[in-house]
Amino acid sequence: MKTKIVLLDDVTLGRTLVRMSHEIIEKNKGTDGIVLVGIRTRGVPMAKLLRENIRRIEGVDVETGSLDITHYRDDLSEIGRLPAASDTSIDFDIRDKNVILCDDVLFTGRTVRAAIEALLHFGRPRTIQLAVLVDRGHRELPIRADYVGKNIPTSLHESIAVKFAETDGETCVLICEE
Repeated sequence: MKTKIVLLDDVTLGRTLVRMSHEIIEKNKGTDGIVLVGIRTRGVPMAKLLRENIRRIEGVDVETGSLDITHYRDDLSEIGRLPAASDTSIDFDIRDKNVILCDDVLFTGRTVRAAIEALLHFGRPRTIQLAVLVDRGHRELPIRADYVGKNIPTSLHESIAVKFAETDGETCVLICEE
């Protein structure tokens, strides 16, 4: 994979997440009933950064968890042997809550479909809202994000690489040539 362009550097990515945090608060008329759930891997640091922003803006700690969708993927038979699953960590009740599902890139919609299926095993939330850092198009399922950091139409020969300091040692979003 060859880097084509830096789409968001660490400062711009930070500003984007602050804007998204404000949008989440505004749409939900505050923070009551909001929980954040990051899809592993890079949805987790995104959810944590949104939580920190909401804490700074509203002075409220929003419950935050992580969700592993490995066993809910619709391509398990294509992967071969059953992949190892990471830990899901949702240590709070999601029933009747507004769950903000966080992921780094929205592409075909299949990851989000799997995440919704996995999430529903924890109870029935009031709403499930989707926050993505980058929407690159090419949907295969009728899924759209409620909060989008950046809409970037891409070709199928390109990919988006999101990096967070927590997982990758640097924070940025790159468009790469495959």
